[in-house]
Formats: sequence, C-alpha cells, structure tokens
Amino acid sequence: MNTYQFQDFSKFGQANTDTMMKMMGDWAKNWQAISAEMTAYSKRSFQDGQATFEKLISSKSMEQVFEIQSTYAKRAYEDYMQQMTKIGSMYSAFGKEAYKPVERAVQALR
Repeated sequence: MNTYQFQDFSKFGQANTDTMMKMMGDWAKNWQAISAEMTAYSKRSFQDGQATFEKLISSKSMEQVFEIQSTYAKRAYEDYMQQMTKIGSMYSAFGKEAYKPVERAVQALR
C-alpha cells in the first residue's frame, strides 16, 4: 500500500469518526428534548388531574360532578392528542436529522 492510499484511508476513517460523533451528539440532544417534553406533559397532566380531583371533592351536586368530569375528560383527551402530535413531529425531525450525516457520507463515497 503506498502512502497516497494510506492517507486516503486515514482521511476516510477520520471522516467516519467525525460523522459518528456528530450523530451521537445529535441523538443525545434530541432524546433529551423528547424526554424534557414528556416530563413537562406528565407534570401538567398530573397537576390538572389533581386540580380536577379537588374540584370533584368540593362539588355540591351530581350535576356538578358530571360537568367537572366531562370537562376534564375532554381537556385531557385534547391535551393528550396535541402532545402526541408534537412528540410525533419531534420523532420525525429526529429521524430526518439523524439520517443527514449518513446521507452525506454515502454521497461522499460516490
């Protein structure tokens, strides 16, 4: 193997190492963002459930109980669907970003 081939091989290895390190950094950053979003959602959901429970305990009639419960169920469902849409978008963006370094590496080989 001549010096020229060894240098090419060395550059290729370094480029792959750099690409992998960037991918791992992006991967960690994206998982951290998803985790933080889910933690915030869980906290909001728990607080809303707790506040609703307190309203239920202090309600004066069955009509009021049904109203509080149905309002809570509707709000919880809408919040859940909104949150899952947001998380789905985050996962989609995560996948697209994770693929970019691989795509660039494959294009560099051509």
